[in-house]
Amino acid sequence: MEEVVSGLSTPEQIPSRVKRLDLGSRQLYLVPTAHVSRQSVDDVRRTIEAVRPDVVCVELCESRYKNILDRKGWKNTNIVQVIRQGKAVLLLTSLVMAAFQKRIGDRLGVKPGAEMIEAIRGARTTGAQLILADRDIQTTLKRTWARLGLWNKSRMFLQLTASLFVGEKIDEETIEQLKEEEKLGDILRLLADEFPNLKETLIDERDVYLAQKIRESAGQRTVAVLGAGHVPGVLEHIDREEDLTPLEEIPRPGRLARVIKWAVPGLIMALFVYGFLTGGAERSLESVYIWILVNGVLSALGATLAMGHPLTIVSAFFAAPLTSLNPMIAAGWVAGLVQCVVKKPTVEDLEGLPEAIGSVRGFWLNPTTRILLVVVLSNLGSVVGTFVSGSWIAARLF
Repeated sequence: MEEVVSGLSTPEQIPSRVKRLDLGSRQLYLVPTAHVSRQSVDDVRRTIEAVRPDVVCVELCESRYKNILDRKGWKNTNIVQVIRQGKAVLLLTSLVMAAFQKRIGDRLGVKPGAEMIEAIRGARTTGAQLILADRDIQTTLKRTWARLGLWNKSRMFLQLTASLFVGEKIDEETIEQLKEEEKLGDILRLLADEFPNLKETLIDERDVYLAQKIRESAGQRTVAVLGAGHVPGVLEHIDREEDLTPLEEIPRPGRLARVIKWAVPGLIMALFVYGFLTGGAERSLESVYIWILVNGVLSALGATLAMGHPLTIVSAFFAAPLTSLNPMIAAGWVAGLVQCVVKKPTVEDLEGLPEAIGSVRGFWLNPTTRILLVVVLSNLGSVVGTFVSGSWIAARLF
């Protein structure tokens, strides 16, 4: 690979940020963008008009491509299926991230992903082949989630949620400054220090994936539209042939996690039995009461904080003490399904998701996101209740 910074056919028309590379007889133009920047939209338009590529690669996967073109595509979301498959946390995390990006975009008057829409439009206008070069977003989130421990999962989710309340003014000049490579490097290093596995799956792996997909494109003149943070990594890997299969696998939970998953309920049951053998039925019943009340109340409190229906709150209370002893089911799943029944989201609610997530009030009031909040907060309450009540019972017995 040879990086060329001059000698473009129409240098006056191509933005200075764009990187031109020669891959053998092929020409590749990397357009670094920010996802909520007017300047990025203009950079994409000018580059495609000047280069007239036969291939345009975009940092999108199939699902993100469909969502970005069809803002009402949320109406096809099967929320019950999301809960049953245990994907509520992933979907809620994705929505929180989208909400933060949308707030920035609203302040700048730019829709998130406008530069990708411009690239898609440019490909159609010039007759270029469009390549969706990014890894599937669900695979990325699952790999990220699987590699984070419980503590880091909680920290990440709390920080993302807190971003909804951030009132700091972010202007377009700040966004453009963040695209400078030396500043991006500092940001990524800070991210790596705080969440090493997060950077690996969200940034590093996708750099490899994007580079390989761009390499595989058959164009003699290829324009690749990427987030600015991916450009250095793509430049590093663009010369190397990579096997993408390992990057598409979902890691299984570690042995320790699987052991803990079953060991905690087993330990609680052992405490019940021990209490019965050493203190009789009365003492054992006291432990059961503690287990039911603490676990049930904290899970119900989670459903209440999510503004769940009264029946949902009651279901969380009764489900938590039972589901905490069965690793195959969670209290939040039960509460979420009840919320689905008593307050089923309409097509209008689903279509309104992109607007609802733009504010804290909308996030809590939209029936769809409220169901997800019920699932997550009820589960969180049940987890806390398990450790609090379990510790209490153990302290009484020993």
